Amino acid sequence: MSVENPYKDGIAFCEGEFVPVAEARIPMLDWGFLRSDAVQDTVSVFHGAFFRLEDHLVRFERNWSRLRMTNPYDRDTVRSILMEAVRRTGFREAYAQMLMTRGRAPIGSRDVRLANNQFWMFCIPYVWIAKPDQKEQGLSMHVSDIQRVPKESVDPTIKHYHWLDLQMALMEGYDRGSDTCAVVDRDGNISEGPGFNIFAVKDGRITTPPEDVCLDGMTRNTVFKLAKETNLEIMAEALPADDLRKADEVFISTTGGGVIAISKVDGQAIGNASAGPVTRRIDDLYWSRRRDGWLSSPVDYDAELVFEPK
Repeated sequence: MSVENPYKDGIAFCEGEFVPVAEARIPMLDWGFLRSDAVQDTVSVFHGAFFRLEDHLVRFERNWSRLRMTNPYDRDTVRSILMEAVRRTGFREAYAQMLMTRGRAPIGSRDVRLANNQFWMFCIPYVWIAKPDQKEQGLSMHVSDIQRVPKESVDPTIKHYHWLDLQMALMEGYDRGSDTCAVVDRDGNISEGPGFNIFAVKDGRITTPPEDVCLDGMTRNTVFKLAKETNLEIMAEALPADDLRKADEVFISTTGGGVIAISKVDGQAIGNASAGPVTRRIDDLYWSRRRDGWLSSPVDYDAELVFEPK
């Protein structure tokens, strides 16, 4: 009789052990929870292979280093933990997130230097921001007046968990019947959305906010590569909210779905209120290249063991 896989719904790596994702816990006194003192990076798996895994590992290390954390595992070990997690679940399409939290200092101390930094990871079935039918018709977006945390306060290129601005903007969007939202920088220009970067197409030219006001997204970076491969003009520069509303096409880029059309902004139709030709061109190329194994790291599902927790 076959034994049911304990990780069929997902897996987590907590305090040096693999556990079913439903059993994953972070201690309440960890400053990652109490103070949002944490950093993360999310990698996708498609057709049994990680996409841009090495780039994600480099960015993750860069970002926890910027927060002056120390990872108890080196890069090779982190890679092995991710591989082993996917192998144990058997997922062919997955969403794997690695985290570093500050941990906690001795009770009563606020000395950040005394905290014992912690590494965590979870892997669940692939997350789609937009379902296939939604992706075909495009999402509706609300542009909030809420400002993203400024770069002078928190480096926007670090994948952090300062999301209260995005959460409240989402609430505004839902109140207005929109699927998602965008927030602005202090000059009123578009910054980013909850977990995605934003692009506008006008007269064949693609514009996206510069890196100092939005997340340095891996899929955003991939869009730049694909646009240049196909001779599409793409620029990172200030994107006024009105320019977004008047664009021929608007799309977002995210690990959770690739390239997704925005068909309405603040109730106003964008183009033909569906995915436009530039959006389709980049999205089709993104997924076709991934199916071909571009920048992929295959998972060895037949290996007996990739990583043994200590």
